[in-house]
Amino acid sequence: MNLLHNATIIDSGKRFRGYLAFENEYITHVGCGNVPQALVELAGSNIADMHGAYIIPGVIDDQVHFRDPGLTHKGDIATESAAAAAGGVTSFMDMPNTNPSTTTVADLERKLDRANAVSTVNYSFFLGATNSNIDELLKADYTRIPGVKLFLGSSTGNMLVDNECALNEIFSKVPALVAIHSEDEQTICRNREAAIEKYAPSEPPVTEHPVIRSREACVTSTVRAIARARKYGTRLHVLHVSTADEAELFDPGHVSGKRITAEVTVQHLWFSDEDYRTLGTRIKMNPAIKTASDRDALRQALRDGRIDIVATDHAPHLLSEKQGGAVTAASGAPMVQFSLPLMLEMADKGIFTHELVVEKMCNAPAELYGICKRGFLREGYYADFVVVRPDTPYTVTDADALSRCGWIPLCGTTLHNRVEAVWVNGCRVYSLSTGVEPGAGASMPLFFEKQG
Repeated sequence: MNLLHNATIIDSGKRFRGYLAFENEYITHVGCGNVPQALVELAGSNIADMHGAYIIPGVIDDQVHFRDPGLTHKGDIATESAAAAAGGVTSFMDMPNTNPSTTTVADLERKLDRANAVSTVNYSFFLGATNSNIDELLKADYTRIPGVKLFLGSSTGNMLVDNECALNEIFSKVPALVAIHSEDEQTICRNREAAIEKYAPSEPPVTEHPVIRSREACVTSTVRAIARARKYGTRLHVLHVSTADEAELFDPGHVSGKRITAEVTVQHLWFSDEDYRTLGTRIKMNPAIKTASDRDALRQALRDGRIDIVATDHAPHLLSEKQGGAVTAASGAPMVQFSLPLMLEMADKGIFTHELVVEKMCNAPAELYGICKRGFLREGYYADFVVVRPDTPYTVTDADALSRCGWIPLCGTTLHNRVEAVWVNGCRVYSLSTGVEPGAGASMPLFFEKQG
């Protein structure tokens, strides 16, 4: 048995000084105050004093792009899961817009095999929808995958689904969660053509990106998707909500029992369109970073429960691929290594509470997807947890990035909460002093309660 004591435990809306014990892959005890003598004797020499550091459940990120297979010059499951571990992310759900796209059960099995061989943290993969693969979606085992990913607007990999009959089949027949990238393609195309004409012969600057991938594009698509989900009773999850208008479309309250849920990325909670002037294409992503008032509305929606979880949409590109402007620069940014420290930074600033950060990054994702025995510090649950040292200022640089792309949009930002150590299924996979532990072999596939 291993025992960590004199820690600040943050979980399930509570915060207290206490201890956590685990044996093999499971948590055996979580308690408040001093450690019972019987536990001390059981742990023997395997006792560590945390000196007040936070212990929280491992973060569950429901939207990452680890680029494996086919785009591995940017990152792969091995490199990006190592970056996840260093950020306190102990479980991920990877998106299907790879090369080839993950649109068949056979493609999915190959990804699971690859992750089993190389992933540092727990793993799962969405099955991608197309205009013509409904048979594949219906034969999938949704206890082994989180759901179906549906692109209603084109993005990296262009897996756009725009056939009305196909959309109706997906919304009415898929017996699982349908997660959507929600932007209206016709609106985007119209805005892009107008911007190109306005700035010709030059390329539109990156500041035009939120004009091209506009508020109207997001709201139009999300309104339509919610109406379709209500018509068919679909279990709908709207990814990376980016506007105040969309936030108003969701019901407040706890995630349990909701049929329509929403996610926001840490980028949309931190940046605004004012940051394009200094960060340029480093914060070009789809949907676009929008105004400070949108950002503030998203923060409020997270606080009142209209938005249910926080993720990263971690999307590595080489900096050479980020050159250009609003049309040619690649969209996406690597964030999985710093999402937890950045959310805790916002908690330190009073934007959120530390308890809310844990709820939205750890507890709620587990509940939303029905993930078995993860997301909480509970006896009998898998020992996925993070030790964070507060009040330790450090300035982030590109050299800190473990992602293969070698940069981060937070370069030059000073943070004050540092991930000190991470355990996955009872194995320490990362420590600040030694980095990612080689050959830890701790990762497991995620399993899900059936939803639909």
